[in-house]
Amino acid sequence: MPELTLWLAFRGNELLVNSDNLSFPRCAELIELDLVAQESHRLVHDDGGNVVVVRLADTAQAPEGYHFQSLRALLTQINQAHFSLAGTAAQILEWSRNHRFCSRCGTATVPHAQGERALVCPSCHFSQYPRINPCVIVAITKDDSILLARALRFNRPMYSLLAGFVEAGETLEQAVAREVAEESGIQVKNIRYYASQSWPFPNNLMLAFSAEWASGDIVIQEDELLDAQFFRFDQLPEIPPSGSIAHQLIQATVSELSKKYAHPR
Repeated sequence: MPELTLWLAFRGNELLVNSDNLSFPRCAELIELDLVAQESHRLVHDDGGNVVVVRLADTAQAPEGYHFQSLRALLTQINQAHFSLAGTAAQILEWSRNHRFCSRCGTATVPHAQGERALVCPSCHFSQYPRINPCVIVAITKDDSILLARALRFNRPMYSLLAGFVEAGETLEQAVAREVAEESGIQVKNIRYYASQSWPFPNNLMLAFSAEWASGDIVIQEDELLDAQFFRFDQLPEIPPSGSIAHQLIQATVSELSKKYAHPR
């Protein structure tokens, strides 16, 4: 039986971390941490060890040497493997909190008897599994420039790529074309898949694409965006932080455009 290795403790959307190095507590340290879990789950770590995921009370206080920090803030401060692990834990807790009762008959759910990651209704036997929301995000190029937009929700002058949820019955490519048309008014062509990233805010799967401008002038969706425009690859505004797939896709697009359009000095 693998040794329990890590303890991921959440207080709301905040995660308990070591104040010195932002590491997660080891289970051997639990004796010293006077915290009571309201619910717990187990995951398997990449190294074969187990991980205990717990939800703490909203009033829980961090022990000496530790503090609570939001998962979003940790994105640029811990390695990708640990962020992915913490993101998975956060999504499981969110799913568990939102499915305490059967969506069919309202009976309180119980964990799956065979250990599957599912909550089962003891009355009608309906099983509820963790929900993943697919989203598309796209880098659109026009000659030497890339389309970036500033969303209303951004509290700083940061620009990112157009993105949105996939609707029922859509292919991913159809979702890309629709979201772009709705938010910017333009049409795109040559839609190509790039990569994906689990995005635990709260339980999204980001599917990244590249595309080329085909036609149309920019007309922003004003209830979503403050601004959208094509920026030359070497004259970008502030963009999302490293660690996000938006940042990765923008940098990959900039690298391609620079090879094509950069002039030697």
